[in-house]
Amino acid sequence: MKPANLEILAYEQTPLGPLCLRRREILAMPGTVVTEVTLNHEFLMSSYNTDSERALANRSVALHGGRDLKVLVGGLGLGYTAHELLKNSRVATVEVIELLPQVIDWLRRGLMPLSTELAAREELKLTPADVYQRLARDAVETYDVIVIDVDHSPDDPLGEEENAFYTPAGLAQAATHLRKGGVLAVWSYAESSPFSQALRSTFARVVVEPVRTMNALVGHEQTDWLFFGLSELPAG
Repeated sequence: MKPANLEILAYEQTPLGPLCLRRREILAMPGTVVTEVTLNHEFLMSSYNTDSERALANRSVALHGGRDLKVLVGGLGLGYTAHELLKNSRVATVEVIELLPQVIDWLRRGLMPLSTELAAREELKLTPADVYQRLARDAVETYDVIVIDVDHSPDDPLGEEENAFYTPAGLAQAATHLRKGGVLAVWSYAESSPFSQALRSTFARVVVEPVRTMNALVGHEQTDWLFFGLSELPAG
C-alpha cells in the first residue's frame, strides 16, 4: 500500500525500464510537496533541489557572452534547465530533445510543476529523439549553446552501453553542431577526470565547476558538477 502522502501521477513502461512520475509531501517537512521521477525503480530527479540544473543553464549562457542565442538541450527532465534558459534575456530559442516521449507528454498533460510556464513559451521546441544520435550525425542545424543533462555522469550513463559522446571523437563530432564561439555544457552528479581530459582534447577552453547545496532531506551538503567546453578562447 502506498503512503497517504504519495500520489502516482504517471507510470509508464519504457525501453530503459518503468518510468514513474510521483508527487509527495516530505514527512519531515510538513507542507513541502515535491515532484519526483524514478526510472527502473531508481531515483532520478526531484523538484526539491534544482540549483545545479539552473546553474548549468545560466553559466553556459554567461560563458558564451553573446545575445540572441540559439540553444539545444539534451534531456527535458522536469523542465528546470529549459525554464531557466527561457528566462534569460540573452536566449532567443530553445530546442529540447527528449529520448522518452512519455516525458514530453507529462508536460503537455500539465503534470509537471513547470508545465504551464513551459507550454506558454513559443520559443520552446520539444523534439522526441536521442540527442546523442543527433550530435553523432552531420549537423543540419548549428547552435550557440548545447546543454546536456541526460545521464547520471559521464562514467555512469542511464543506458548500459558505453556512450561515444563522452570520448574525444564523440565530442569532436558534437562540436561540429556548435556555431563559432559556441559552448557545450554537461551536467553530472560526479567529477570525471577522463571526461575533463576528453574535453580538453577538443575545446579551446574547458571549465569544470562544482555546485554545492545543502540537501535538508539527507542532512548534508550535496555536490553536482558542471562541465563546459568553449570552442574559442575569449577575446583579449
